[in-house]
Amino acid sequence: MDNNEHPKHPEHHIVPVATYVLIWLALVVGTISTYFIAEYVVIGPWNIVVALLIACTKMSLVIYFFMHVKFNDSLTRLFVVGGFIFFIILIALTLADYKSRSWGV
Repeated sequence: MDNNEHPKHPEHHIVPVATYVLIWLALVVGTISTYFIAEYVVIGPWNIVVALLIACTKMSLVIYFFMHVKFNDSLTRLFVVGGFIFFIILIALTLADYKSRSWGV
C-alpha cells in the first residue's frame, strides 16, 4: 500500500461528461412529459399516479448518478433505500387520509 492510499477511502470514480449530459436530457424529457401529460392527456385520477412515477424516476436518476450513490458503499445505499421507504410511507398515509374524508357529503 502506498503512503497516499487509505484503505477506508477508495478511489473517486470519474464519470464521463456524456453520462451527465444523457442523464440531464432524461431529466428534461421527464419534466416536459410531466407537463404534457398533465396538460393534454386526460386519464382522470391516474394523472397524479403518472406524475408521481415520472417524478420518482427522475429522483432515482439524480440520486443514483448526480449524488454518486452508484459508486458509494452499502451504508450509503442503505440510507437511500430507507429514504425511499419513508417516502412510500408518507405517500400511503397521505392517500389514506385523502380516501377517508367524506368529500361532498
